[in-house]
Amino acid sequence: MTASVQSNSGVLVHFTLKLDDGSVAESTRVSAKPALFRLGDGSLSEGLEQHLLGLKTGARVAFTLQPEDAYGTVSPDLIQYFSRRDFVQAGEPEPGAIMLFTAMDGSEMPGIIREVRGDSITVDFNHPLAGQTIHFDIEVLDISPALEAVNADSAG
Repeated sequence: MTASVQSNSGVLVHFTLKLDDGSVAESTRVSAKPALFRLGDGSLSEGLEQHLLGLKTGARVAFTLQPEDAYGTVSPDLIQYFSRRDFVQAGEPEPGAIMLFTAMDGSEMPGIIREVRGDSITVDFNHPLAGQTIHFDIEVLDISPALEAVNADSAG
């Protein structure tokens, strides 16, 4: 077992993400189900990983990341407009609803219905927290030796 979080560590954490207005955007503490991440696999932003590096089991840290270091800035290119007829099979879209869309390559991606006006439906494919300053509160519960063993085996 590694004594501290390294660049390819598996890490089990409890976290709470808050917005500038103090509202909780997400928390593993509410469900009492911690999250397991592996640094270096692309699932976490580089800014977040930098704050986790070197932490030991039991460590608790609080820090703030600006949008570009957290979930990115809002990209106008990810806001798209559809015709109401594109939704015939899916039913009437409601603003605020999150729907899955199939991309040209067959992959699925979530989009948030931002506006329904006449025959036009505005869908936002930005991450829901894009453009937000995020206040993190993270507690390291375990540095997973199982994931580190898998990384060591696959590195050879």
